[in-house]
Amino acid sequence: MNLPNKCLVDTNVPKMANRALQPDNIPLEEYDCVLACIDAVKHVINNDCLVIDDADEILKEYRQNLNMEGRPGLGDRFMKWVHDHCWGPNCDRIKITKNNSSYDEFPDTNEHPGLEHFDLSDRKFVAVANAHAKKPPILQATDSKWWGWKDALAEAGIEVHFLCECYIKSKYEDKGL
Repeated sequence: MNLPNKCLVDTNVPKMANRALQPDNIPLEEYDCVLACIDAVKHVINNDCLVIDDADEILKEYRQNLNMEGRPGLGDRFMKWVHDHCWGPNCDRIKITKNNSSYDEFPDTNEHPGLEHFDLSDRKFVAVANAHAKKPPILQATDSKWWGWKDALAEAGIEVHFLCECYIKSKYEDKGL
């Protein structure tokens, strides 16, 4: 998969990259996903291509799930890199407006009813992508609910790059969502 010049990174991508710290504990069906997440994290770091919100909601979520010291895993290194570079000229910081439990920039659910039940905690990623002039894609690894929303997101002009497409599709189908 060709990774984009600018993108948003769902928190599960660096979290999955951190799983490489214990390779013996990675189930066989997740192994390729861990490798894809490692490649994605390296791509974002090496190409300075992250997009986040200007109120640091995404950064706060990263902090809750990753180690700010930048170790021991690559996902933690990503956290440190984001903290150190998110105010630099190559990181796009996009303004979004909180509106109760959603955002003004989240696609209108009257126009896109397939997004009506979209996770409130993940709406910030979609709002940022939607508010950005170039509508950068969102990198997604393991949250299978996103697979169910992919068509509604595409209809709203939001692109999702599923780094672990076979894994996430299987997970989605297993849950019978």
